[in-house]
Amino acid sequence: MPTTYNVQDIMKYLPHRYPFLLVDRILELVPGERVVGLKNVTINEPFFQGHFPGSPIMPGVLILEAMAQTGGVLAYESLPSELHGAPVYFMAIDRVKFRRPVLPGDQLVFEVRFVRQRSKVIKLAGTSTVAEKRVAEAEFMATIGERP
Repeated sequence: MPTTYNVQDIMKYLPHRYPFLLVDRILELVPGERVVGLKNVTINEPFFQGHFPGSPIMPGVLILEAMAQTGGVLAYESLPSELHGAPVYFMAIDRVKFRRPVLPGDQLVFEVRFVRQRSKVIKLAGTSTVAEKRVAEAEFMATIGERP
């Protein structure tokens, strides 16, 4: 298993597609432990047209979504092989903090840790940084759905 994934690899794990696929690369992945993902934030992002004209800032909810997508790759890769192919659904978020804005040209790095799994519920904790400065943090819960 490779330790880095490009966007084509990520799309094998996540159902998201443009413009809602918010992770460009997985830099590190250790199943059951942690994942590090990357998003290059460009002025071409569709949300910058309205958030905010003349002063573009990445919406906080999309920073959290990108962090959750990164965690989704970790959750999927941490499943036992008999559950591969089952969807992973975002359930809850807790302890969210935003520390500074994310601007066009920034490179967002997400680090998500596997906290625990009980039955079909997975708990993850993540941070988002730009230039090694924390911009957001949160805890996430996800559930494993039924295989199609």
